[in-house]
Amino acid sequence: MPSVHTYFNRKNNAQRYKSAGEQVDAPVIVMVSGGADSTALLHMVVTEAMNLGDGHIPVQIAKERIHVLHVNHMLRGKDADSDARFVESTCDSLGVPCTVCCVDVAKLSQKSGTNMEEAGRRVRYDAAQELASKLCKKRGISRQKAIILTAHTADDRAETFMMNVMRGSGMSGLTSIPRHRGLIYRPLLDYTHDQLKAWLLTRGLTWREDATNADTYYLRAYMRHNVLPLLKARNPLFVQTVCKMADLITDEDNYLEAKAARKLRQITLRKDESSLVLDSLKLSSTDVVIARRMVRIVARQLIPDAWFESKHVDAVLEAVSAGVGVANLPQNLEARVRLGTVTFSFTGAANSATPGGMSADITARVMPSATTTSVLGEHLSVPGMLELSDGRVLSARIFPVEHGFDVVSYATAHGREWLGESVLLDAEACGVDPTLGGSLWVSSPEPGDTLQPLGMHGQSKKISDLLGEAGVPVESRAMMPVVRTNIRGHVAWIAGIRPDERVKCTQDTKHLLELSIYSRNQMVERSQ
Repeated sequence: MPSVHTYFNRKNNAQRYKSAGEQVDAPVIVMVSGGADSTALLHMVVTEAMNLGDGHIPVQIAKERIHVLHVNHMLRGKDADSDARFVESTCDSLGVPCTVCCVDVAKLSQKSGTNMEEAGRRVRYDAAQELASKLCKKRGISRQKAIILTAHTADDRAETFMMNVMRGSGMSGLTSIPRHRGLIYRPLLDYTHDQLKAWLLTRGLTWREDATNADTYYLRAYMRHNVLPLLKARNPLFVQTVCKMADLITDEDNYLEAKAARKLRQITLRKDESSLVLDSLKLSSTDVVIARRMVRIVARQLIPDAWFESKHVDAVLEAVSAGVGVANLPQNLEARVRLGTVTFSFTGAANSATPGGMSADITARVMPSATTTSVLGEHLSVPGMLELSDGRVLSARIFPVEHGFDVVSYATAHGREWLGESVLLDAEACGVDPTLGGSLWVSSPEPGDTLQPLGMHGQSKKISDLLGEAGVPVESRAMMPVVRTNIRGHVAWIAGIRPDERVKCTQDTKHLLELSIYSRNQMVERSQ
C-alpha cells in the first residue's frame, strides 16, 4: 500500500495525467445487453466525454475505436432474439459496429456445475476478452491496450456487497465490484440505475426490459427488489454509503493481502505445480487474520478458480493448531499436518514416496533449502527494490524518452549487454504511471502460466517450457521470479529469462521501465 503522502498525491493529481481512453489505436469494447444501464453507457460513450473510472479526466473516445459486444444467453427465446436486434439497431443508428455472440448458457451451466448467473458472467467476459484479442491483432497493437467497458452501477455494487454479506464473505468479498481490473473498466459505478434511466428518458431514448430481472428466485433480483428498498427507506443514501465503504475496504484488503503474501513466502518450505509445504509451527504462531488469508492464497496458487468457504479455512487452521490432522478441501485438495509441516496436495499425492523412501512432507521439513523456496507474491514498488528469499534483488526504475531517440535499438542493445538480467520495457504498457509510479507483482510461476515471448510475434508459450529451454532445473523453477503487471495481471518478465512481447519498447514509447535482477554484491555497481 502507498504511504499517506503518495496516496493523496495520486488521488488529487491523477486527473492531470493521460487516460487509458486516449490510447488512440486501442479498441474500446462496450458490453451492451440492451437494458437501461448498458444502453445509457453506449450512448454516453458515443456522444459524450467519458470518465473511465481510471482516475483521469473525461475523454471523448473516437467513434472508430468503439465496438459493441452483445451476448445472447439463449435463455429467453424470442425475447432474447429481440434484445439482440435492438442492440444491433441501436448500433446502426449510432454508426458503430456490433458483434452478437450466441451461447447456450443453460447447457454450459449444467456441464460445468456452476449456477446460471456465474456461467453467464463467465461467458460474457470470455467473449469480451476474445473479441479484444481479435481486434487488437487486426490493428497490429498489443492486446493490453484494449479497453472493455461494462455498465455496472452503484446499485450493482451495493447488491453484490449485500449478496456477499449473506454468503458470509470475508473482507475480499466486501470490496464488491472493482472500478478497474485488467482490461475491464466500469465507468458508471458512481451512477444509480434510476439516474441512468432518467438520463435516457430526458433524451427520448428507449431500452429493453429483461423479465428475469424481476424474478426474485435469483439472489440478485431478491436483493434488488426485496432487501435494498427496505434499507433505502431508512437511509435514502444507502447505496452511496455502501459504495464508499467498499472503496475503504478495498484499500485495507489490498494491504492485508500483500502482508499475507509476504509472510507466506517466508514460511514456505517447498512448492511445485501440485503441492505446497509450509512450516506449520510458524503458521500456528501467525496472527489468525493473516493466517486465514495465507490459506486462501495457497488455495488460489493450486486451484486458480478456488472458492474456499470460511469452514474450509478454519478446518486447515484447526489442524495446524492441533499439530496433527487432515483437512479435506474442495476439488480433492487436502491439507495434511504432521511433523511440523502442513502439506497442501491433491488426494493421493500427499503420501507419495520421494527419493530415500521418505514422505514428501517429511523431506520438506528435514531438508529445507533456499534453492526450493518459492516466491509467493510481493509488490515491487516502481521505482524501488525488492529483496528475494534467495538473496537476489529485483529493481525497477523509470526514465523519460527524448523526442527522436531510437528507443527500440537502445532497448535491444541494453538487453544484450546485460544478458537478460536487465531489460527495458514500455512503462505504460506495464501499467505503471510514469509520473506517479506504481507497483508490479512478483511471484512464482503459476500452473498454466503463459508468456508471449519477445520476438515470437504474439505467440504464447508455457512458462514451464521456457524455463526448461533455458536450462533451469525442475527443482529450482519455483524460485524463478515472475514479474506481473499487477496481482492478477499478465506476465511482463520472467526475471533473467525473457520479457513479454506486449510490454516491449516501440517507437511510441514515452517512458522506459528498467527491470533488473542481480545479487547483493552487484547493488553498488547497478546503482551507479
